[in-house]
Amino acid sequence: MEKFEFSVIASGVDHEADDFEDRFFEAGCDDATIGFSRGSVILHFAREAASLNDAIQSAIENVRAAGAHVDRIEPDHLVSLSEIAARSGLTRAAATNYAKGERGKGFPHPVARVTSESPLWDWVQVAEWLADRGKLRAREVEAARVVRDHNLALEAPAPRADAARRFA
Repeated sequence: MEKFEFSVIASGVDHEADDFEDRFFEAGCDDATIGFSRGSVILHFAREAASLNDAIQSAIENVRAAGAHVDRIEPDHLVSLSEIAARSGLTRAAATNYAKGERGKGFPHPVARVTSESPLWDWVQVAEWLADRGKLRAREVEAARVVRDHNLALEAPAPRADAARRFA
C-alpha cells in the first residue's frame, strides 16, 4: 500500500452543523483534513491504497456516504502557465517559452479560455509532452490521467432513465 495525497471538493452539506466533521469521520474520511473555503467543503486526503485510482474512488464513496456531493478532485487537470511551472519544477519563464514554441516544438495548445489573457491547458497533455522530453516521470503522467478521468466522470451528466428506454 502506498499513500496518495489529493483533495476532494464537495458541496451540499451544512458546514455549520454540529456534526459536520463527525459525519465525514464516521463515513470513512478519517484520513482527511476537512476545511471550508469559497462555499465548498475541502477534504485533503492522505489515503493509503493500492493505486491513486483506488484512493480517489474510495474517497469519493466516503464523501458521498457522508451526504455530500463531490464536485471535483484536485489538483485539477486544467492548469495555467504558473501551475505548469509549479507542478513540473520549471521556471515560469521556461513554461512561457515552451508555450510560445521558443523552447521546443509541439507544446500542447490551450484547451480553455483560449481567447483570454490567462488560457488553461490540459495537464495530461502537458505532462505527456514534458515526459517525452525527460522533464517529468511517467508516474506523474499517469497520476494526471487518473485525476482528469475522475473529474470528467464527475462532470458528466447523469444518464436519464427515459433516454435509456428509447434505445432499448
